[in-house]
Amino acid sequence: MKKLLIIPFTVLTTISFFLISCGNTNTDAAMKAPLQNKADNASQKSNNESGENEVKENEKDDKTSNEKSASDVSTADAKIKTLENIQAAFKGETTASAKYAAYSKKAEHDGYHQIALLFKAASIAENIHANNHKAVLQESGVATPTIKPEFSVKTTKENLQDAITGETYEATTMYPEFLTVANTAGNQLAIISLNYAYKTEKKHKVMYENALVALQNNTVKSLPTVFYVCPTCGNTYETTAPKRCGISMTSGEKFLTITSL
Repeated sequence: MKKLLIIPFTVLTTISFFLISCGNTNTDAAMKAPLQNKADNASQKSNNESGENEVKENEKDDKTSNEKSASDVSTADAKIKTLENIQAAFKGETTASAKYAAYSKKAEHDGYHQIALLFKAASIAENIHANNHKAVLQESGVATPTIKPEFSVKTTKENLQDAITGETYEATTMYPEFLTVANTAGNQLAIISLNYAYKTEKKHKVMYENALVALQNNTVKSLPTVFYVCPTCGNTYETTAPKRCGISMTSGEKFLTITSL
């Protein structure tokens, strides 16, 4: 009888163990499934992020490319604009040279010999600037425009005021702007020519202002009676000349001396 009871008990135990094992297997499978999904999600997220980064990198590359293109266009435009500016500067300096020569004659006629010498020296300097600008155009293969100077000669006082206005514009606005464009273009010849004129015009402005004050104070005879002009850059000195030009380093021995009309 005991043997009969043992057999069913053994069978039941075996069945129970089998069921429990099956249950654990299903549970493990059910528990592992979410982990696998989590890994898949992480992988998908990583791929998405990688894709987004790639898009960003492409956008960055495109932006950089566009910026380079914009820079190239800007440089190309600057090269064209520089030559246009040199043409404008050539016209301005050619006109100024003729105008100051006429102003010189007027000042001499009015009895202001010292102011007449200043205008003559400035006229020579402006002609040097014009020739420098012309050389830049020729080196660039650009035709030099034909200039017919237009101006009117008034009283010496008005002529000085006009000269001050012109030199102030060139020294504070025109040449600084032209130099900025030329630097962007990388046109070294233009930069040199423009810089020569720019630095000289700043000195001319002061000379004209001093002459106007002297004219107003009736002390014209105290003004310089000798001027020196650098043949390279037009730099102008009063009374004495240095051993070398302060702008172009040209030897003072080569300076043009203005003591008469």
